[in-house]
Amino acid sequence: MADTEILLESGTNEIEIMQFTIFGELYGINVAKVREIMMADKVKPIPHSHEAVEGIFKPREILMTVINLPKYLTGEVADTKDRDLFIITNFNKMDIAFRVHTVVGISRISWEDIQKPDKTITSGDDGVATGIAQCNGNLVTILDFEKIVAEIAPETSIQVEEIDKLGDRIAREHSIILAEDSILLTKMIKDSLIRAGYANIKNFNNGKEAWEYLLSVKNEPDFDDRAALLITDIEMPEMDGHRLTKLVKDDEIMKRIPIIIFSSLINAEMRIKGKQLGADEQLSKPEIGRLVQVMDRLLEERGMM
Repeated sequence: MADTEILLESGTNEIEIMQFTIFGELYGINVAKVREIMMADKVKPIPHSHEAVEGIFKPREILMTVINLPKYLTGEVADTKDRDLFIITNFNKMDIAFRVHTVVGISRISWEDIQKPDKTITSGDDGVATGIAQCNGNLVTILDFEKIVAEIAPETSIQVEEIDKLGDRIAREHSIILAEDSILLTKMIKDSLIRAGYANIKNFNNGKEAWEYLLSVKNEPDFDDRAALLITDIEMPEMDGHRLTKLVKDDEIMKRIPIIIFSSLINAEMRIKGKQLGADEQLSKPEIGRLVQVMDRLLEERGMM
């Protein structure tokens, strides 16, 4: 099958959801994460790997891990069939294949139409469902693929220990705005920034909440102190990071806030989008040490260091 293409314009607060099924249930993935759909291929098992890891395969000379999504989500292993598909993904600078049963199609919807799951249906601090969407009259569970991979291979996620490699740090009072919908990642990012000396962090669950806060303080005389720098994810219910970036950079007062897009989706296409919207920097989520270094530089350039 042909590689997917990013079809959306920048900053429209829309998302394209690819719907697929596992044991007849509808799930979804952001099309921006999908590189290709292909028929399931022969997989070489890897001893002592996570129970949801089928093994590895090598399409077109690219070695990648195959995760059995039915096994991960339900604990059940269906007989692998010739009709099974691999969704080839790319995020956090990794290529990973996920086995699914069928692919249904693609729907374009607004982030405003995606709701965060109620805590009664999530487990622990953060469930594996990042949102619930209605596509063509059907409820679709949008999966948190970053969390799935982080659970299977924790070393691929944010490593707070990276901050220690930066050497001695001093405490900084700058007010950092963080827009991130994942409870788990919010905690990891905050822990890292606090360790780096950035203890004054205001975190918001999505772009809409961050935007409403910025609107509420933009005419205050101490606005620069209340919003020294903005870090935003891209994928968030209600308002995504690209829309938030566009709104901030289109505002005559707010546009001076440095914006760092910190997302698993950063690739060549997304960099073009972010640059068009005015983002000052764009970093892939595992790069927490690099994030702190970029924060230092942008605040210094703003005369706040």
